[in-house]
Amino acid sequence: MIRERGITIMKKRSVILACVLAAAVISGSIYTPEIRTVIKKEVSASQEKADTEKQETPSDDSEAQEAAASAETSDQSVLDQANIMHAQYNYDEAIKLLKSQSDFDSNKDYMDLAAKCQIAKSSLVEYPLEQITHVFFHTLIYDTSKAFDGDAKSGNYNQVMTTVSEFNKIIQIMYDKGYVLVSPHDMAHVNEDGTMSRGSIMVPEGKIPFVLSQDDVSYYHYMDGDGCASKLVLDENGQVKNEYIEDDGSVSVGDYDLVPLLDDFIREHPDFSYHGRKGILAMTGYNGVLGYRTDIAYKTGENLQDDQKKFLADNPDFDYDQDVAEATKVADAMKAEGWEFASHTWGHMNATERSAEDLQTDDQKWKSYVAPILGDTDMVIFAFGADIGDWEGYSSDNPKFQYYKSAGYNYFCNVDSSQYFVQITDQYFRQGRRNLDGYRMYYNPDMLGDLFDVSEVWDSSRPTPVPSM
Repeated sequence: MIRERGITIMKKRSVILACVLAAAVISGSIYTPEIRTVIKKEVSASQEKADTEKQETPSDDSEAQEAAASAETSDQSVLDQANIMHAQYNYDEAIKLLKSQSDFDSNKDYMDLAAKCQIAKSSLVEYPLEQITHVFFHTLIYDTSKAFDGDAKSGNYNQVMTTVSEFNKIIQIMYDKGYVLVSPHDMAHVNEDGTMSRGSIMVPEGKIPFVLSQDDVSYYHYMDGDGCASKLVLDENGQVKNEYIEDDGSVSVGDYDLVPLLDDFIREHPDFSYHGRKGILAMTGYNGVLGYRTDIAYKTGENLQDDQKKFLADNPDFDYDQDVAEATKVADAMKAEGWEFASHTWGHMNATERSAEDLQTDDQKWKSYVAPILGDTDMVIFAFGADIGDWEGYSSDNPKFQYYKSAGYNYFCNVDSSQYFVQITDQYFRQGRRNLDGYRMYYNPDMLGDLFDVSEVWDSSRPTPVPSM
């Protein structure tokens, strides 16, 4: 039994129009009521003309109506896209799209929006890359009564996870403060010879770029029944949503974790995203990805852990190839919407403690069983925040760095409680991440003051004291 739940799923057209209107309000877009009135009058006039022609030449009328409708839809689609680009500070692409239209020179709406983009572009300022913070979450808790039920896992959930309520409040506050999502790929670029160059992030005065990531979006077996989503899926409109398993075994589809929650927020607030950026998912592979059991062990039956054996026993009709196919569809849809993927190592390995040989063997598993689904990546987000070098940076004689660089990785992220930790060299990009979880909010609320006031977001259902590390 599948039923819709959570945030109401909007139809595609409504979503687009909502984004357009949001862009207009936020950025002073020229897509004003006056212009909408003009468009409405033009549409009405066209319809009146079509009605007249219908009485005279019925067969020709049908073709004329279809052509007029097609032209109107095409024009509006272009304006919708360009307005979203405008809202997301992607002025060059908006202008490029508008000027690529064959009727640009005769379309006042196109010309006005292109001029608006040009004016907005001239007021942008370059943001200091070393002052860009990176925040991260684990899987969000939807039902706190199940996560914090006092069993052996409750303490860990309390430490490292964030509730849906807390996440929604955090994102709203950060948006209100002017924060804007960017990617490490905006902060540094890879040159053809494999070296790195600094990027340039241009935003309006007062906007604050930041990076967001989420770890372990695999919906591990151990989380079953603990108040978290069970997987990511595509709904009937092609939007990425979560499945959530109810107490009676039925499945609900809605916004139960970070990805669909952030997607919906950006649909309503397109200016929260720089050039369409979303977040980065740091992915392991040993339990599969995105809630799908895609590791090869589920197919071969070899080297299975107890929870994997139980899963296969409970699901005798499990189809490995189908899970791989479904996971790939979801991943492709996410990438098309601005999401990125990073390696979190296949086996959630502590890179500080393990040898270069161990990391190489692990990475080969990631490339064999995860990359075909999620796509190749040049980012490593270290499990446990356990880095392969000290704060001074990576040296050329570091065998772990040598391997990762040779394997195509250029971007590296650890865990650092500092507000900013950014290193950009000609060989790599490196950034520290800040955990926005129960532990940090309870023990170090002052360290998060630049982002939000903990007292304004704290979920009262969270048990205290939060267990210490």
